[in-house]
Amino acid sequence: MDKNNSSENQEQEEQVVNPWEVSAKGKIDYDKLIEKFGCQRLDQSIIDRVARLTGRPPHVFLRRAVFFAHRDFNEILDAYERGEKFYLYTGRGPSSEALHLGHLVPFMFTKYLQDAFKVPLVIQLTDDEKCMWKNLTVEESQRLARENAKDIIACGFDASKTFIFSDFDYVGGSFYKNMVKIAKCVTYNKAAPSFPSSFPHLFTGMDNLRCLIPCAIDQDPYFRMTRDVAPRLGYHKPALIESLFFPALQGETGKMSASDPNSAIYVTDSGKDIKNKINKYAFSGGQDSVENHRKYGANLEVDIPIKYLGFFLEDDAELEYIRTEYGAGRMLTGEVKKQLTEILMEMVERHRRARAAVTDEMVDAFMAVRPLPNMFR
Repeated sequence: MDKNNSSENQEQEEQVVNPWEVSAKGKIDYDKLIEKFGCQRLDQSIIDRVARLTGRPPHVFLRRAVFFAHRDFNEILDAYERGEKFYLYTGRGPSSEALHLGHLVPFMFTKYLQDAFKVPLVIQLTDDEKCMWKNLTVEESQRLARENAKDIIACGFDASKTFIFSDFDYVGGSFYKNMVKIAKCVTYNKAAPSFPSSFPHLFTGMDNLRCLIPCAIDQDPYFRMTRDVAPRLGYHKPALIESLFFPALQGETGKMSASDPNSAIYVTDSGKDIKNKINKYAFSGGQDSVENHRKYGANLEVDIPIKYLGFFLEDDAELEYIRTEYGAGRMLTGEVKKQLTEILMEMVERHRRARAAVTDEMVDAFMAVRPLPNMFR
């Protein structure tokens, strides 16, 4: 085997990123991922353009490059500038009752996109897949889908522009026809919601409507196939806007593990849980003694509290101040963790209150197959 091949294989073994597995020996190398997948980096000119077209400041996840890569997002913006509309599609595989903060990230961003561009949104709950892969009963999968729908609705989506569907409830008719057409080319049901004709109650006669999919970068291989199939079925290729992974508390070596509740902050965690998890498990880039810390400062590259603040602390100037002070050793790990704890406690409490207000009737309303007359306003 030649030398190049062996180093490439070694590199692939060190970093695995696909819809089923995310793992790395060290940090995920996002530059390599962009190169491997063939997507583009979201640059400042696109972020400025979004701000100009929407007339509102770019979302913190855009400013901080949480959403950092895309496919054809420019084309969506070109079409929007010409007065053409698009719709959003995202989803959730309901395999657990409680969501963690990493699960909320795409929904928080999708809500911003819906509000900023004034466009409709379809949210797919793949309860059928989870039933088959996770060995859950049909009834349990459907129950989890509804529980997850409550957390999603609690993110503040507009019911007059949003259709949430579970595969068990909705797959049939036009959706199933598209699945069969797609299955002749590929084998995944994730492709069907990317085409407007899957939703005749929303988009009849709008087969030319473009679709934008906010998702984490590990979903890219799914949608590459969808994009290959689209022209063969006479549709636009769906555009993607893709995010980094939200790191586990223990450090940046992949996604959080559902089997380890201490690897993530859940929206069901109490204030005490959050404080305990951050103090005990959040990997620190601080030095081993106060004396050394004052002398050498923190390693911000590996520090998880700083990374979490990058997601959830809105104020850019304040974040920069903390980074500078902590990096120089003038601020201690305990102070940074305390600030993060306060932000997350408030955020989780706000979500908890919003979720408590979501009734079963509201879930039914979001999931009702109905036209959305004001979906582009």
